[in-house]
Amino acid sequence: MPAHIEVRDLTMGYGDFVVQRGLDFAVNQGDIFVVMGGNGCGKTTLMRALVGLQAPLQGSVAYAGEDFWGATDDDRQRLQRRLGILFQGGALWSSLTLAENVALPLHEYTKLARVQIDEIVAFKLALVGLAGFDEFYPSELSGGMKKRAGLARAMALDPDILVIDEPSSGLDPLTARRLDELIVELRDSLGTTVVVVTHDLASILAIGDNSVYLDADTHTMIATGHPQDALKNGNAKVRHFLTRGNAK
Repeated sequence: MPAHIEVRDLTMGYGDFVVQRGLDFAVNQGDIFVVMGGNGCGKTTLMRALVGLQAPLQGSVAYAGEDFWGATDDDRQRLQRRLGILFQGGALWSSLTLAENVALPLHEYTKLARVQIDEIVAFKLALVGLAGFDEFYPSELSGGMKKRAGLARAMALDPDILVIDEPSSGLDPLTARRLDELIVELRDSLGTTVVVVTHDLASILAIGDNSVYLDADTHTMIATGHPQDALKNGNAKVRHFLTRGNAK
């Protein structure tokens, strides 16, 4: 099966400052693919290039063989609708209820009747364990519930690919583990390809099928494969990262 996402010779930066260069990796259908590295290495910049928020300085991102940044504006928007994005803080509209937040992309990008949208919203909230919270506002939720609500909205349009930025950020270890389990359950039940941008060791080792490490010193990637394999036999710098300094 061809790669679901292909990143080729990707260089990202701001003006003359290069954040990462020469990124080459592929994400297979149904993978939970982890982009890892320390603070300031360029993980979020890569995420922005993957989802259309920041054009790379050079190189390409292809979805199922279609060049994202080489496409016309209309085709790029079509490809973007195949993506579901969970931003680090959930990025929920504080003035809208959970149901209204999840319904927003459905109102924006479909012509479904209100009753159909309501059914989809109820299903998506139930899928992430938030059935019955339709009329709650984000301010009334815990951090973990906000993340799950953001995940429900990211899945509103039944995306082929979920891109998740720092899912465990700001969560206690138990809540973070439950969110990791939810991500795996959704991948398994829906067949969704997932790209997770994180520096959280527990998440990386618990859910990753494949991964790359973005090195802040050399401004390029280190291919790592399965995180558990990288922990045992991988590049010394990656093992050092995965053990937070205890690598032998």
